[in-house]
Amino acid sequence: MRNVTKRAGAGAATVLTWAGLVAVLAVLSGCTGGATFTEGKSRAVGDTIAITPKDGAKGIGRTDPVEVTVPDGRLERVRVTQIEDAQPKELPGRISEDGRSWAPRSGARVALAAKYSVDAVAVDAAGRRSARHTTFTTAVPTDRFIGYFSPENRSTVGTGMIISFDFNRKIRDRVAVERAIKVTADPEVEIAGHWFGDQRLDFRPREYWEPGTEVTVELALRDVQAAPGVFGIQHKTFAFTVGRSQVSLVDAAKHTMEVRRDGDLLSTVPITAGAPNNTTYNGKMVVTELYDVTRMDGRTVGFGGEYDIKDVPHAVRLTTSGTFLHGNYWADSETFGSENVSHGCVGLRDVKGGGPDTPAGWFFERTLIGDVVEVVNSKDRTVAADNGLGGWNLDWNRWRAGSALR
Repeated sequence: MRNVTKRAGAGAATVLTWAGLVAVLAVLSGCTGGATFTEGKSRAVGDTIAITPKDGAKGIGRTDPVEVTVPDGRLERVRVTQIEDAQPKELPGRISEDGRSWAPRSGARVALAAKYSVDAVAVDAAGRRSARHTTFTTAVPTDRFIGYFSPENRSTVGTGMIISFDFNRKIRDRVAVERAIKVTADPEVEIAGHWFGDQRLDFRPREYWEPGTEVTVELALRDVQAAPGVFGIQHKTFAFTVGRSQVSLVDAAKHTMEVRRDGDLLSTVPITAGAPNNTTYNGKMVVTELYDVTRMDGRTVGFGGEYDIKDVPHAVRLTTSGTFLHGNYWADSETFGSENVSHGCVGLRDVKGGGPDTPAGWFFERTLIGDVVEVVNSKDRTVAADNGLGGWNLDWNRWRAGSALR
């Protein structure tokens, strides 16, 4: 694979986080299956959804503008949400009467030291729906640091969930910061941290969590000195529940995916994986996002204009670099189970708009953030441990060696 660069149910008992309640979301992502997809020359409204602040912007102030606009068509929905905090909060806003713009309601402002996501869906005159997803972070005082974390508070996750912190500043005293974060589980299990560079710290147990485990994370970072003159400002607790176990095994050579629930085989699904010149990573990958629909644009990941599909259905993110397991409606049905034709993703048969009874729809509706998808027999390397939540590809000794407290 050479890709450079949210919430499905799992039966009636599933507890959904806010991401699962958004009907249509979008990201620019890294792969698609088949090279035969073509589009008309007309430009979809999603191409011109303009979002301020720009994607990835940092240091946004409370009075800086937050807005979404389209020059034609209309905005169908916009959601601006504070994420990676103990409790996601939506920034109240409204779409203008002509449908061309969205802005916060009077008096509504972003919080400082926070991360926000913006999800916009627009419809053009022909009824074609497009979407865009961006994130930005707000200003943090220069002498302070915070950690953006996942999973969300009070969420229900799969047994492969890894707790991950991304800090807004470089951490020089890793011992002090790691010591100030306490992760406990009921039933009790040994949990260790692992640093990836000086701004990311992940936590996991030796093996996948047992279903039903209650995990609590206590952050006592307020006034902890991470670097000379840089102190923490967070003092909070968040918790999540581990749901049922679901581990899916993708065999790139056999073109199949075995989906196992609590150890029992639910189904063997035909798939298409990465083509010979764009193979799929091997290894264990953890679901981090689920999108009813997403845009996949080859220009964002080094593939030039090879593809730009604005409505890829049932997209399940597996890596930060752009590996998805997603629905594919443009490849011939005979492709699934017989050929590998994608740019590195794993494709399941689907229909335009996403069908609930297709293989992709079936899998999406049974997937949780934190579920594990393992790829074997691909002619590629094992996915890096810091590419998404790839930490399960390190054995326990190597994982513990990455702790500052060893």
